[in-house]
Amino acid sequence: MMLLRLFGLLVFLAAIATEAASEDSLPSDHAQRLTQGLDIFQKQVRPLLIQNCVKCHGGEKTKGEFDLTTREGLLKGGADGASVKLYDAKGSRLYHLITHAEDPHMPSKGEKLTDDAIAQIAAWIDNGAPYDKPLIERNLVTKKDRSRVTVSDRQWWAFQPLQRVTPPRIKAKKLVKTPIDQFIIAQLEKRSLQPNPPADRRTLIRRASFDLLGLPPAPEEVAAFEQDKSPDAWPKLLSKLLDSPRYGERWARHWLDVARFAESSGFEHDTDRPNAYHFRDFVIKALNSDMPYDQFVRWQVAGDEFEPDNPLALMATGFLGAGVFPTQITANEVERTRYDALDDMVATTGTAMLGLTVGCARCHDHKFDPIPTRDYYRMLATFSTTVRSDIDLDLQPDENRRARETFDHEHAPLVAALNNYEERELPSRFDAWLAAGTPIKAPPSWELLEAKVLKSKAGATFKKLDDGSYLAEGKNGDSDVYKFIGLTRSRELRALRLEALADSSMTKGGPGRADNGNIGLSRIRVFASPLNGGETNEIKLVRARATFEQNTNNLSIASALDDNPKTGWAIDPQFGTNQAAIFDFEKPLGFSDGTLLEISLEFGLNTKHNIGRPRLAVTSVPDPLLDGQAIPTGIETILITSITPATLQRRF
Repeated sequence: MMLLRLFGLLVFLAAIATEAASEDSLPSDHAQRLTQGLDIFQKQVRPLLIQNCVKCHGGEKTKGEFDLTTREGLLKGGADGASVKLYDAKGSRLYHLITHAEDPHMPSKGEKLTDDAIAQIAAWIDNGAPYDKPLIERNLVTKKDRSRVTVSDRQWWAFQPLQRVTPPRIKAKKLVKTPIDQFIIAQLEKRSLQPNPPADRRTLIRRASFDLLGLPPAPEEVAAFEQDKSPDAWPKLLSKLLDSPRYGERWARHWLDVARFAESSGFEHDTDRPNAYHFRDFVIKALNSDMPYDQFVRWQVAGDEFEPDNPLALMATGFLGAGVFPTQITANEVERTRYDALDDMVATTGTAMLGLTVGCARCHDHKFDPIPTRDYYRMLATFSTTVRSDIDLDLQPDENRRARETFDHEHAPLVAALNNYEERELPSRFDAWLAAGTPIKAPPSWELLEAKVLKSKAGATFKKLDDGSYLAEGKNGDSDVYKFIGLTRSRELRALRLEALADSSMTKGGPGRADNGNIGLSRIRVFASPLNGGETNEIKLVRARATFEQNTNNLSIASALDDNPKTGWAIDPQFGTNQAAIFDFEKPLGFSDGTLLEISLEFGLNTKHNIGRPRLAVTSVPDPLLDGQAIPTGIETILITSITPATLQRRF
């Protein structure tokens, strides 16, 4: 019998070998070599593979898609192709890896195999690399068909209705104040334990206050409760805490966590959601008003359908849109993003309200809960018409109506007075002004320079703000050079204004990024070139003045004009204030087709004393003042033109 079994095994192994190599390529003695190889495998190679290889290749993980726990996996190879060339060890990649002749060396962690071990594996491959059985015995369990919900599935514990349970019988009946006590005391008696003594009144009020409000009670509240000896003192305290608006605020946090609520959209931009607070307020109000749970659920899933005219019900639907959502979506991402949003709604509804991980069934029938993929998409279809949107809600219609009536009553006399002035007095005054013939000229002003290029040598980045300034962010180098390139079409430019503006993002409000809020402008240089191409020339700066400068010779604004890196403009102790400096040009400048201005701000005066929020402007006005409004580029050219009353008459 043993010979028959051995012969059968050899025939089987030979058949496997034939699958990997044609008959012409098999050695004539392959049957004998397989027998010899099997002996080597059982005695030497199997332990070597289990100890050094299986963990990463078919055991705990399968690196490189290479599973050598079975002969089929060995012959199949991995992501890099075949690993074994039967009957040719030195031509096999596996041999090259374990001899460290080829990367990656194997084993990847640990010492190289001994020469004897390598020789045994080589002999095994040279003899056909036979297996007697897999390296790991796997229990092949028939996969349950999750595509259908069976009768037994419907007995799942989470689907069972709540039932009334008779409290257990106990001996210490005097300790019972509520039926819940019977369950606790029964377990204590089962373990021969005695309950702790009743808590003192100070402990009770603190426990209740922290539990219901999340806040400690005031000392006077503790004292009042300790002195209140009435039998209903404890119920009155609990009622008072439950009636507090802090109760809803405290316990709403738990539901908001379950509902994945946030006041921003997430992802890399993480933009604010200015109206997200409405859902938060709904949860707080629902808890404080003791809203029934079924209504609490219905309103969050479909409040706009159940009660479309109820602002609170509409606020509740924020539950569906409370998850993360990308705010910048390309055309190619629209469909994927839409399905991700629907999945977020379905998965959160399942987790929060059903106690089930429904989202798993998006890709496959659920492996544990009885939820087929078919049912997942049927549920998802109910949300397919849901659209994220912001709508105006009148949360207090009656109160707002009364407030509007009061406002209209008080506003009416002011409107009447304005109409009377415009209709009766203004026309005659305007005619008199026109008759006087006084010429009008726009007041001189500064022209803001918008950065076409703004770079930091040390690696800082800049965020443009609405007022034309640029907020420095990110890396703050020990020293730095800001390169600013702007365009102006104005002519006869006479001066440059540099503002160092305060900002709350900086220490002490800045305006510098230093640890004390100071700045250290060691040098400023200006270069000009024609817009349409041409030579770039440095503009000589001949005079400088500032709103404030430190009271030392080497920290004045004038020292920012020299080439000494250890002198320059600083403003200690005027931290948290806006500062400005003007630099006059030696000669007026400006090209007919436009001028490119390159301004270099060098900061080497002290460590990290870089300006945190610069703003640059130019002017054509001689001897300009430090203050004065700045206007966008190009508008100055229009406003500087004289306007006469006759021009106004023609226009109007």
